[in-house]
Amino acid sequence: MQTSLIMQILNVAELAAIAAAAHNGRGDKHAADAAATEAMRQAFNDIDFSGRIVIGEGERDEAPMLYIGEELGRGWEVYKSPEIDIAVDPLEGTNLCAYNRPNALTTIAIAPRGALLFAPDTYMDKIAAGPALQRAGTLSIDQSPAANVWAVAEALGKPASEVNVCILLRDRHRELIAAVREAGARVRLIDDGDVFGAIATAVPGTGIDLYLGSGGSPEGVLAATGLKAIGGFFEGRFAFGEDEKAAEKRRRAEEMVAGTAIDLDGVLPRDALVSSDTAAFIACGVTDGEMLEGVHIDPSGSVSTHSIIMNAADRTVRFIKTIRRGESGIIRF
Repeated sequence: MQTSLIMQILNVAELAAIAAAAHNGRGDKHAADAAATEAMRQAFNDIDFSGRIVIGEGERDEAPMLYIGEELGRGWEVYKSPEIDIAVDPLEGTNLCAYNRPNALTTIAIAPRGALLFAPDTYMDKIAAGPALQRAGTLSIDQSPAANVWAVAEALGKPASEVNVCILLRDRHRELIAAVREAGARVRLIDDGDVFGAIATAVPGTGIDLYLGSGGSPEGVLAATGLKAIGGFFEGRFAFGEDEKAAEKRRRAEEMVAGTAIDLDGVLPRDALVSSDTAAFIACGVTDGEMLEGVHIDPSGSVSTHSIIMNAADRTVRFIKTIRRGESGIIRF
């Protein structure tokens, strides 16, 4: 993936974060999400590339959300190149933004055409950890929570009592939370934002060693892209549920993975979700958090953003602080 293109897409994430941040703490998650989405669309369409949304926020008839199959960029009409698949969550943690809680992000994953899984809009059971666990090869979504906690403890060289496991605070996770605590580990509960929870396992300073639990399948692809770039561990499995919508979800999933080797009931390793070694993950903080600072506006009007780029092509992780001049023309460092 060209560095120049990644930097242009970083700008997309930053502009979306700034748009969302205008709604921090105002209690309207839909307005925040819509602002981030529209800013993202406009910025994508200013880039000379051929972009295609493979993971977005709905279908064509749900616009203005970025919809699956939407084509973006000026290159589509003129150059037909480079052809890029895009997964987005314009505002990961809409409630976090609406109520000004930590770790709201704008997130984008990019890869060459065909390299990102068309993930159905259903739940996915997930397990994620940092590079030490990928190298150790001792984690598995099929193991018990206790076995995975002990594997993390051994790989990181610390007692199970010091292992921190991130889990979404949901009723469906009550047994999981109890099992992790029974294994002796600490539990870090988050209200929303499981892309952050998974990615944070590979970022020093977040205090998160392992991510467990179920969340959205699209968010699984975003997280897997970041973890691939940094060499982290990820496995998932679709969870269609047993309610009246389960059959329809499975039917749609079958359509989306038709022609691929994806087993809808099998374990999905990281590289099944993102198959390219040149994929990249970009996130920009909207509210302050352990991994990224949020958007801040100086009294002069200058706006600062803090972002992360995880690039599988050169195996780098970059933290980038950008400051934009305000109307006064002054930049405050």
